[in-house]
Amino acid sequence: MLEGKLLIGGKWIPCERKFESSNPATGEVLGRVCLAGKKEVTEAVVAARLAQVSWKNTGISERAGIFIRIGDEILKRKQELKTLITMEMGRPLFESEIEVLKTSEMVKYFANEGKTYLEGDAIPISPDTFSFTRFEPVGVVGVIKPWNYPMLLPLWAIAPALIAGNTVVLKPSDLTPFVGIEIGKICQDAGIPDGVINVVTGDGNTGKSLVSSDIDMVSFTGSAETGKNIMKNSAEKLHRISLELGGSDAFIVFKDADIEEAINGAVWGRFMNCGQVCVSPKRIFVESDIADSFIEEFVNKTRNLIIGKGLDPGTDIGPMVSMEQREKLELQVEDAVRKGAIIECGGKIPLSLQEGYYYEPTVLTGVTPEMKVMKEEVFGPVAAISVFENMDEAIALANKTIYGLGASVWTKNLDTAMYMSSQLECGMVWVNEICTLHPQCPWGGIKHSGMGKDLSRYGIREFVSTKHVNINLGTGKTRQWWFPYAKTVL
Repeated sequence: MLEGKLLIGGKWIPCERKFESSNPATGEVLGRVCLAGKKEVTEAVVAARLAQVSWKNTGISERAGIFIRIGDEILKRKQELKTLITMEMGRPLFESEIEVLKTSEMVKYFANEGKTYLEGDAIPISPDTFSFTRFEPVGVVGVIKPWNYPMLLPLWAIAPALIAGNTVVLKPSDLTPFVGIEIGKICQDAGIPDGVINVVTGDGNTGKSLVSSDIDMVSFTGSAETGKNIMKNSAEKLHRISLELGGSDAFIVFKDADIEEAINGAVWGRFMNCGQVCVSPKRIFVESDIADSFIEEFVNKTRNLIIGKGLDPGTDIGPMVSMEQREKLELQVEDAVRKGAIIECGGKIPLSLQEGYYYEPTVLTGVTPEMKVMKEEVFGPVAAISVFENMDEAIALANKTIYGLGASVWTKNLDTAMYMSSQLECGMVWVNEICTLHPQCPWGGIKHSGMGKDLSRYGIREFVSTKHVNINLGTGKTRQWWFPYAKTVL
């Protein structure tokens, strides 16, 4: 039985109130974790505030060097980390290993490029005057991240925030708290000074306490509804916020695409991580000329996916993360069927997997815009397929959503690809690709999918304030525009 404490000011502190973390594949309790309240959150923020004074004055090369070691530590612990991720949130070990590897890559990317990205710009003004910009840390950052990528998502905020000179209070998901605790241990073992990173485990009330505390910024990934509440709560103190929220990404297949490649991409993109991915293709649009053959083969490949425990070799799809998530998905499917959608495959709990929170990968056709599967974010293994007649209709269907995170376009025509990328209302567009992540490329959405960017130079600059410095080296004693005006000649 695992036991989780709070990391505050460099010390692991026990607490009286606790909650349990369970394995979604079996319902087995993995351990008990501290439930931080307002008092513990306040202590963590105070510790971060004190540590920030010296941390921001630490040379950036030294800060970056620690994150090289963090990247190495993550690789050293790959086996135990991927097992812990799978045990806490259910996904196959193969996917958990990819997350661990991607996290190490991303951390080292910021360590290697951070200094360059944080260099200001020189601005020539005149022979006697010049200006330049400085990028300075915001201060204390509250990092609140979800369960679906419990190591990658926290660290893609923590790494740039700390390298930029901020300190952090991390509140991991209550569904994957032990992964959050491991992040704190790894940072400590790599040499992060006391108080620079603090970890407060808990529930939604813990997150609310952090958002309303004396921090300077909130970096959040999660639902649009929670993001709106964070905006409201942050308004009183004018906290800076970076929000990566939900998505209902379009997957658009034109008749000139490589159909086999598009089908393989759609099946993987929709059902990886049991469909619990913000940028997975939740709405699939196929040109009418190829729709029948696309749907037939998509359904066949979906039926062949192996459902099981994430720790079992060969499993393609593990359980959903919780009973609540599965119940919400069931309601969305029921709504679609009631309004006329057809279940081509799936649509139920597997008879052979009654323990845990499994749900068969499901394909719906005959979907219409008023159905929940088209209006809401569908965070589970359900694909909704629609048919379009021409490019204009495809654009209209894709943009008919409150979300604007990502989209993918499948075509061999570069002109089509370029035009579609300019017309789709979202923050990211993949062409003949799906859900790829590169640390050097910006990540983030528009509309109800959030604001701000992660990764790349734009991601690290989310965590700094831009200061303008103006220097005059001339010998003049006055200026034309100074007093007295009576003697001024323009």
